[in-house]
Amino acid sequence: MTEANEQAVRYAVDGGIATITLNRPEARNALNLAMCEGLQAAASAAAANPEVRVVLVRAAGSVFCAGADLKERKTMDESQVLARRMRGFFAYEALESLPMPVIAVIEGAAAGSGVEITAACDFAVATPDATFWTPEAQWGTVGATQRLSRIVGKRLAKDMMFTGRRLTAAEALEVGLVTRIVARDALEAEVGQMAATIAKAPPLGMRLAKRCIDRGIELGPRGALAEELLAIEENLARSDWRSGIGAFGETK
Repeated sequence: MTEANEQAVRYAVDGGIATITLNRPEARNALNLAMCEGLQAAASAAAANPEVRVVLVRAAGSVFCAGADLKERKTMDESQVLARRMRGFFAYEALESLPMPVIAVIEGAAAGSGVEITAACDFAVATPDATFWTPEAQWGTVGATQRLSRIVGKRLAKDMMFTGRRLTAAEALEVGLVTRIVARDALEAEVGQMAATIAKAPPLGMRLAKRCIDRGIELGPRGALAEELLAIEENLARSDWRSGIGAFGETK
């Protein structure tokens, strides 16, 4: 990472848990070029580190991400805006393609790019005050049209995009954009326990399960079953699966 990227996105690893932190609280964590590059670099670092078992994506300050940095965009010409948008796509893809589980931790508002980052993670935990908003079409631009619609459905995604509707944390839970709502005073304990549980599990099994789910969604039932059978064969060939089953039995 460059110094600017490191300032915009913090990356740390502790006990097999990598934490990627959006770090522009003075700008409500609006996504600028440095943050795009920082997210991509942090994701690449996590992917390259065999010790990382789970990744948390969170934000400094009271807002998760207020969307694209429009102040930065006003200084750009069309080619620069397109290049910056592409960097955003690369960042989302880098998070989405991580082989280990990735959890978004949402405190406060997630707008536009914040929704994209949330959707690029495997699942999301939110505080009760979290909100989700995709104002791009209202502002005369295009974005956040793909991942959101696959998660919440085409009709709700259009309602949000066309009218500027904001989902509350409870509404986001109902439609699957988040999977848990946790009070702020219990958030660190809950997220810590989740991350520790994943970090203690056999990493190959976790990675293969994620791969099967992600690829299987894009395939028909037969293709998805074939994907799982391939994963089973790989797991049997590569991992110490007997000890894992033995350890599981000891905890019952």
